[in-house]
Amino acid sequence: MAACLLVVIGTGLISAAAGLSMALGAFIAGLLLAETEYRREIETTIEPFKGLLLGLFFVSIGAGLDIGAVVASPLTALGLAAGIIFVKAVLVFICARSFGLKTPVSREVALLLGPGGEFAFVMIVGAMGLGVVDARTGALAMVAVTLSMALIPALAALAARVPARVAADDSDLADLAPPDADAERVIVIGYGRVGKLVCELLERHDKPFVAIDGSAGLVRRERAGRDNIYWGDATRIEFLRKCGIAQASAVVVTLDAPRACERVVELARKERPDITIVARARDAHHATHLYELGATDAIPETVEASLQLSEAVLVDVGVPMGYVIASIHEKRDEYRAMFKGRDDGGERRAIKMSTRVRDMGKTRGEK
Repeated sequence: MAACLLVVIGTGLISAAAGLSMALGAFIAGLLLAETEYRREIETTIEPFKGLLLGLFFVSIGAGLDIGAVVASPLTALGLAAGIIFVKAVLVFICARSFGLKTPVSREVALLLGPGGEFAFVMIVGAMGLGVVDARTGALAMVAVTLSMALIPALAALAARVPARVAADDSDLADLAPPDADAERVIVIGYGRVGKLVCELLERHDKPFVAIDGSAGLVRRERAGRDNIYWGDATRIEFLRKCGIAQASAVVVTLDAPRACERVVELARKERPDITIVARARDAHHATHLYELGATDAIPETVEASLQLSEAVLVDVGVPMGYVIASIHEKRDEYRAMFKGRDDGGERRAIKMSTRVRDMGKTRGEK
């Protein structure tokens, strides 16, 4: 948080020293920070301040509005507001059409973006302070922008009343959607040795993903090769939401800190009861606890290492490969059922099926 404030305020002061607006400097700083690997963590960190600062901004603007100017010249104020909306709407409509959007979509975008915005207040106040605009004209302009913004709900309702026969197709806006809207993305939390391998395999099978790690140095190094890895604290539900957990297809937790891993699994399951959660477990006891917290699959390091070691030994001493694979899968199913604390008919059926596969593998191996 301190680093963000330093960047924003420092850029604003440099901008002011260069004879430009501090607001412009802050705007540029925001654009720069949004392109870094710290973007999602920054969004989560400053979220509580956003509403507070916006409220302070609008209260200060509202306190400076000259209501007497509206009473003295109501037609002028309304005419200016209508002029702002008309000119902006026409320009936005032309731009939207030039970008290839269909007419209904362009019309809706033009109506929504036609009114003035918050930055207009900054520009008008700056112009008044420099003497470019006199006090009376500036006061009228402030009121006109405020009136145009007050009409946004009405314009939005008007824009929504598009005839069904010319209703816009959502695919028209596909290219405008942010990357966070990817519904098939997998969230990989932890980009160490395990997480990096998971990401490489997801990439090999053309599965989109976003990787999260708490080490700024690691993220900075790895970001040179890919731009979908970010720094942040995944034990905060706000941060998971910024990463798109609402649309994600799965969450893979590869953290080596047991408590952090448990926290992420718990938060993800509460936020999305239907999502697939695969977690890395320290041992059998940890895997059992992760299943209790809602993990779909918990993979204990010690057990998996033992199974792979057993597989290598059995193959090396001459046991047929099919028999070995069936035995390993059978043992893995037994462990999974034990970790989940389940011993039902489903488990028995799984063991019976794996036994059948084992026999088939043995026959093929002997042949």
